[in-house]
Amino acid sequence: MNRVFAAQLAGLPVFGPDGESIGKVRDLVAGLRLDQQPPRVLGLVVELATRRRVFVPMLRVTAIEPNAVTLATGTVNMRRFHRRPNEVLVLGQLIDAQARLASTDARVTVSDAAMEPVRTRDWVLAKLAVRERSGRLGIGRRRSSLQVLPWSEVRGLGLTDLTGQPQGAGQLLMLFDTMRAVDIAATMRDLPTKRRHEVVDSMDDERLADVLEELPEEDQKELLAHLAEERAADILEAMNPDDAADLLAELAPAEQSRLLDLMHPDESEPLKRLLTYSSDTAGGLMTPEPVILTPDATIAEALAHIRNPDLPAALASLVFVCRPPTETPTGRYVGCAHFQRLLREPPAELVASAVDTDLPALGPDADLPEITRYFAAYNLACGPVVDDQDHLLGAVTVDDLLDHLLPDRWRETGLHDITEGQEIDSA
Repeated sequence: MNRVFAAQLAGLPVFGPDGESIGKVRDLVAGLRLDQQPPRVLGLVVELATRRRVFVPMLRVTAIEPNAVTLATGTVNMRRFHRRPNEVLVLGQLIDAQARLASTDARVTVSDAAMEPVRTRDWVLAKLAVRERSGRLGIGRRRSSLQVLPWSEVRGLGLTDLTGQPQGAGQLLMLFDTMRAVDIAATMRDLPTKRRHEVVDSMDDERLADVLEELPEEDQKELLAHLAEERAADILEAMNPDDAADLLAELAPAEQSRLLDLMHPDESEPLKRLLTYSSDTAGGLMTPEPVILTPDATIAEALAHIRNPDLPAALASLVFVCRPPTETPTGRYVGCAHFQRLLREPPAELVASAVDTDLPALGPDADLPEITRYFAAYNLACGPVVDDQDHLLGAVTVDDLLDHLLPDRWRETGLHDITEGQEIDSA
């Protein structure tokens, strides 16, 4: 390909010369220049299956196709990617940047950047797709047309310009629409703080809540502190209760109290209950919002609940059957129905006919070793937490258990303990 736009590369799979999967493209790295010549594209930021992001020089890239990038035979340095002072992330920093046309001084917003090969086998950011910015507002105002211009015809994209100017986030958010929350979180960790804040300010609450759950605690606290307290409270309401409680537990008592007071009582009360338990117990790990039905519900109703696409897969593996009330803490806990058993039963049958009454429940004070043995012994993805009075308090899922068993900051280093500077052969 003789011209490749950065947005086309985002998320493309990367393969070795023999077709083995290496990872996915997450960004391009360009070296900015002092003159007006197009910046040289230094390489790609590739996210491996382990979530580690590494730098792959452009000289290692042998082919860029519409559906994949292929690398040459050789080694890939496994050191985690860190941006140098003279480098810019094309997707993370250049897209949505504000600039001016050299010819008319008109204000424009960068929508995309195209790289092209030159005779030296290098790639340069030769073209910019820009859209003129208009200060006029009103109904019926047409959106300005997109122009693809040489790099030299656009001003205001030096390193100091990109790090100092206010920047929109529309184009980057469009790219995020195709990504999982965990991948967005990894991308945001690589962005400069100012750019990260711009993205957070533009992201809707539900999406931001999903992303925040995938970030390490220190990054969660930093972003929460950036938000106005009213919005921070809204984000906490949108998060899974157990994740929100974990985040609140890391805050100073005064800040924790203010945020809880700003939340709706129906949302804050479950969090207050979770905060009474230690974070390394079943009570601290559990979510208070599993799927709960009464014994007179039908199999069809149970299946409808677990089909909810917003329900995590682990929580969808069990339906808990309780006497009213069905909000936690519930009435008397009857038992649970495994989703595979529900699939085998006639839809009109009552869910009570599929209840497993023999599966033991966890107590809220069960510690991590006990919870781990419980999940291993019964081959579960989700387990009930019941108090001494047979009230269902919530459910622990295997992913929440793993979060606490894995080393601190595992989200930043990936699932494998890869030493800095290690290299792998892509041949």
